[in-house]
Amino acid sequence: MTRAVSVEDRGFTLGDGVFDTALALNGVMFGRAAHLDRLCAAAVAIGIKVERASIEAAVDTALTSEPSIIRTTVTRGSAALGLWPAQPGEPTIVVTSVPWSPALLGQPLRLVTATVPRNERSPVSNLKALGYLDHILAAREAAEHGADDALILNTGGRVACTTIANVFVLKDGRLATPPLREGCLPGIVRALVLELAPALGLVVDETPLLPGDLREADAVFATNSVRFIRRVTTLDGITLPDRARDVLEQLRMALLARAEAECGSDPRAVN
Repeated sequence: MTRAVSVEDRGFTLGDGVFDTALALNGVMFGRAAHLDRLCAAAVAIGIKVERASIEAAVDTALTSEPSIIRTTVTRGSAALGLWPAQPGEPTIVVTSVPWSPALLGQPLRLVTATVPRNERSPVSNLKALGYLDHILAAREAAEHGADDALILNTGGRVACTTIANVFVLKDGRLATPPLREGCLPGIVRALVLELAPALGLVVDETPLLPGDLREADAVFATNSVRFIRRVTTLDGITLPDRARDVLEQLRMALLARAEAECGSDPRAVN
């Protein structure tokens, strides 16, 4: 169904809103409860009063049997001019669906370090807010350097994330990823990896990471809800070690098994 969004909508004029991106297979959104929990919490955090049932209903209208990427956007709606509206309008909810392909799984990842920092002190650093210009500029830097994505550091020079993913480091049986206070998003697949890792014999550690930690790791990978796990092969043109391929494969298979159990299909086998 196609509908118009007002040019006065604050999501359009001010980036006043939040969003979520998820994978759907067989008409089932993988990790649906976690995705919607995070989206609703983000809306509350910026003061948007929206009913979860309205979001659920909008998501349901976008689900089909085809494998797809579901993006759900919630804005503060239309309101009179001014940064903080005296009388905010009804929230706008938009759900879009685009085809997804299993070819997105397992692609290697080349990173360059962005010059644009992530402000870990910002009140929206842990939210998927609509104002994504910093990440857009970082993605432009990556493209200009022939890389797939950019590694974003926070204002302290520590690892925050990539433009679209969380970052993990494997070293001597220890799995490390930046804690949320470093400015990264609470990724849904990030949480799943942290949940699944101990059963594979890995010690999990949410700890600050420096760029040098990536160069000295046994393996580095990035996670998000559309691509699951991508091994980082290079950083700033330097080849990173690949000494934990078996562990990465175990993590990848555990994620695929979780998706198959929830959605009824192995993501690798969908058409």
